[in-house]
Amino acid sequence: QVQLVESGGGLVPPGGSLRLSCAASGSFFRLNGMAWYRQAPGKQREWVAGISSGGSTNYADSVKGRFTISRDNAKNTVYLQMNSLKPEDTAVYYCRAAGPIYAWGQGTQVTVSS
Repeated sequence: QVQLVESGGGLVPPGGSLRLSCAASGSFFRLNGMAWYRQAPGKQREWVAGISSGGSTNYADSVKGRFTISRDNAKNTVYLQMNSLKPEDTAVYYCRAAGPIYAWGQGTQVTVSS
């Protein structure tokens, strides 16, 4: 059974940084694409960043240059380093197993506020 557990969310002032982690269970991880999504209050869930099994990365325009997705296959963990955070980055952030196995984590709250 695939399980994804996010951690690292919290309250940070504008301009600050956070690193989210997503620990995955199961042997699927190293062959699977992984992604981060987010959902702000009253808005639809949106894709933030993705990383292939080979390490290629892609980003939404809204976070390009500020966020970095990475993975550690030895630890079955994917990360999202978030720098220069803005109030509009406030959302629940979700980890996603993005193929060939698909699954969602439970989410972690990120609040950017002074």
